[in-house]
Amino acid sequence: MKTLAASVEGSNPTLNITIFALFVVITLVIVFRASRNTKTASDYYAAGRAFTGPQNGIAISGDYLSAASFLGIAGAIAVYGYDGFLYSIGFLVAWLVALLLVAELLRNTGKFTMGDVLAFRMRQRPVRAAAAVSTLVVSFFYLLAQMAGAGGLVALLLGIEGKAAQSLVIAVVGVIMIAYVLIGGMKGTTWVQIIKAALLIVGALAMTLWVLGKYGFNFSALLQGAVDKAGHAGEALLGPGKQYGTNGTTKLDFFSLGIALVLGTAGLPHVLMRFYTVPTAREARRSVVWAIVLIGVFYLFTLVLGYGAGALVGPDAIKKAPGGVNSAAPLLALNLGGPVLLGLISAIAFATILAVVAGLTITASASFAHDVYANVLKKGKANTGSEVRVARITAVVIGIVAILGGILANGQNVAFLVALAFAVAASANLPTILYSLFWKRFNTQGALWSIYGGLIVTIVLIVFSPAVSGKPVDPKTGKSASMLQGVDFHWFPLDNPGLVSIPIAFVLGWLGTILSKEHDKAKYAEMEVRALTGAGAEKAVEH
Repeated sequence: MKTLAASVEGSNPTLNITIFALFVVITLVIVFRASRNTKTASDYYAAGRAFTGPQNGIAISGDYLSAASFLGIAGAIAVYGYDGFLYSIGFLVAWLVALLLVAELLRNTGKFTMGDVLAFRMRQRPVRAAAAVSTLVVSFFYLLAQMAGAGGLVALLLGIEGKAAQSLVIAVVGVIMIAYVLIGGMKGTTWVQIIKAALLIVGALAMTLWVLGKYGFNFSALLQGAVDKAGHAGEALLGPGKQYGTNGTTKLDFFSLGIALVLGTAGLPHVLMRFYTVPTAREARRSVVWAIVLIGVFYLFTLVLGYGAGALVGPDAIKKAPGGVNSAAPLLALNLGGPVLLGLISAIAFATILAVVAGLTITASASFAHDVYANVLKKGKANTGSEVRVARITAVVIGIVAILGGILANGQNVAFLVALAFAVAASANLPTILYSLFWKRFNTQGALWSIYGGLIVTIVLIVFSPAVSGKPVDPKTGKSASMLQGVDFHWFPLDNPGLVSIPIAFVLGWLGTILSKEHDKAKYAEMEVRALTGAGAEKAVEH
């Protein structure tokens, strides 16, 4: 541990902070410039629908490639090998569901939020309220992951092991995130995501080539290096079972995780909201294709980065680092290029966290202001100025809650926390979205049962799962892998509830629908035409 601490201190905290501060200043200037055209609700929520498909595709990849993708997955591959890479596969395959089932149809049917689509042919107020609740819960889980990543990263960079100092850093990240959203709205946030995606992909490419270069561009030699570094358990890195072992429960856990990852993306509110920033459905399709290509390439990089960290740093050193599993990519950067590369890669990781939390915050604040304030409380009669003002106030509140939650979640594997957000999105949102778009008989009661039922079942199963309490203590680290240490109140056997909660949400949506006689054939016909043709969909706003 002493040698590791020395190597981390051997990084240059001043350099790290300087590079990060430079990124923040540059992006704040860009956000401020973008904010000068933010006058209407369409500007604030959907960037005036002024982005092209490729631009939006890069921004989507920026939104999607979160701290989980960069820090969590690289760490999971370094420590667990093959099983860690399953996160990458799940996150990538999920895009096919989003492309084939929801991207274009949502763009045509909605206006600013998921609630617009769900309430199109149902009773507005209860369905919008339910959509807003679901959006806020999913955003909160996702924000937890990003904030936990921020705490772990700074612990590594500055050698900070005290919880109070890490908490202060999480608070600083939260304040900068709130500034992005308040000043720039969706337009400023989108530009931050485009810059961050470019930096992340270029940085990951450089490290990937560097790692492969050390092994003569022979991937087999890299894998052998990872096996040798891991010692007697090294061979287990190359096959399934190191994290999700051979007994029945862990196999089910893996299956549950896979379902949540693959189905969750199409229900993530901050990803769905990105489809509204383009002028046409064709551009929405193009943006998803661009996103799939960029995200797919990046996840191939994580395979090399993960095994590279395993080979050059070693799984034991990674687990003992201040940031735990999330430290793999920064420690690999330190090993490859010393303090300068560590500073650059850490600044990119910070940029990743800032861009994603800004996207999540604007989505959650837009959902509350547009769905709850404008359509539930004001019954559709709120003026644009007051709606945007409420969105900004909500962004501040969400930022404060995210800071407090991030302090509590500090130290957790961010890929795992994001997988929980995906389970909530897949259970509460996806069944309702698919039923709304494709089932003629679907009605308000079905939507409410599906959203609230899926949400309640998922959260209850998460609270009483081994993820929260009850996992044994690891003798090497002296910590349990559960969120709460030293207690055990779990009765649900799986870490991720997707295998149970997603089917229950689909069944509840079906049951609620058939038990209610409400049905609006004319509205469904209108929605179907609009979803498939784009007739009557929101267009770009001219300035």
